Amino acid sequence: MSAQPQTEGIILTEIEDGIGQISMNKTAKRNAFDEDMIAGLTEAFTKMGDDPEVRVVVLRGEGVSFCAGGDINWMRRTAEYSYEENVADARNLGALLKLINELPKPTIALVHGHVFGGGVGLTAACDIAISAAETEFCLSEVRIGLIPSIIAPYVIGAIGERQARRYFLTAERFNGGEARRIGLVHEVVFGHELDKKAIEIIKSIRDGAPGGQAMGKALIRDIARKPVSDEMIEHTVQRIAEARASNEGKEGLQAFLNKEEPSWRQ
Repeated sequence: MSAQPQTEGIILTEIEDGIGQISMNKTAKRNAFDEDMIAGLTEAFTKMGDDPEVRVVVLRGEGVSFCAGGDINWMRRTAEYSYEENVADARNLGALLKLINELPKPTIALVHGHVFGGGVGLTAACDIAISAAETEFCLSEVRIGLIPSIIAPYVIGAIGERQARRYFLTAERFNGGEARRIGLVHEVVFGHELDKKAIEIIKSIRDGAPGGQAMGKALIRDIARKPVSDEMIEHTVQRIAEARASNEGKEGLQAFLNKEEPSWRQ
C-alpha cells in the first residue's frame, strides 16, 4: 500500500469575504491526481464544508492546467496493487467526489488547460463549472485499458447517457464549447476572464439563503431522474414544509413582504 499521504503545499487554501478558495498546486505534473492530491483535497473540502464563514467554495488548478488526470507514478503503483489494495485506493477518490457532490455549500470549478480523467470528474462533481474556451477535456481511460468508473455517476449526471456513450468509448478530446454544449460546464469564457465570471456567479449565490441552498442541493439529489410517484410528491411536500418552518424561510418571507433585505444579504 502507499505511504502516509504528504499533502503540504500540494493544496493551497484561502478564505476571504466568505469565499473559500481551494487550489491544486502540483504544477510540475499539471495537477495530476495521486493519493496525496486526493487526501489534500478531501481535507480541504471537509474544512470548507464545516466552516460557517464559508458561503461558496471555488476549486481551481495552479499553473497551465486544472487537472490532467492520474499521475503516471500513481498509476504505475496501482498496477502493482492487489485487487483488495486497488479497492481501498479507489475508495479514497470515490469518497472525495461524494464529499464535493454533497457539500452543503455551492461549489464552483474554474477549469483551464488540460482536464482529463479524474479532472473531468472534479468538474462534474462541482455545482457550477466555468471553462476557458481553449480547455481540452478528455475521458482518456479506455486508451490505457481502464474505465472512468468512479467519476461516472457525476459525469453521466452532467452530460447524460447518450454523450457518455460517445466520449467514454472514443476518448476524443473536446474543447470548452463542446463541453458547454453537452452540459459538462455552464459557462465558457476567455482564460483571463475565469475569475470575473466566477465573481458574477458568486454575487448571485450570495443573494440566496445558505440553508436554502443546502436544502436545494439535497433535493436535487433526492429526486433527479426518478419517476414522479406518490412517494416523491410526499417528499417534496415535506421538504417545502421544512423550508417554510425554518428560521431562514420565515425571515426571507417577512423580508420580502416588508421590502427589506434578509440577514444573509447584509
